[in-house]
Amino acid sequence: MTSQEQPRNPLHGLTLERIVSDLVDYYGWRELGRRVPVRCFNLDPSISSSLKFLRKTPWAREQVEQLYVQTQRADEREQQRRARRAARSED
Repeated sequence: MTSQEQPRNPLHGLTLERIVSDLVDYYGWRELGRRVPVRCFNLDPSISSSLKFLRKTPWAREQVEQLYVQTQRADEREQQRRARRAARSED
């Protein structure tokens, strides 16, 4: 499939490794483990162990992907709010 065939898929072109790494950077392991309660995030976490688990466990991968999309959308909304505030303060 090309990007034109998936214009509304927010995960298109992202690897699972990138998704997990971004979530760990944003939340940290502890908060990520609280939001998606799986052992690979709570007990001796690492990117490689998380990837192995998520690739074998569709329900957990789906939760991680949903959290990523929600986080990205919340960040986009916050950036838009900041831009509107900045534009108002310039007036």
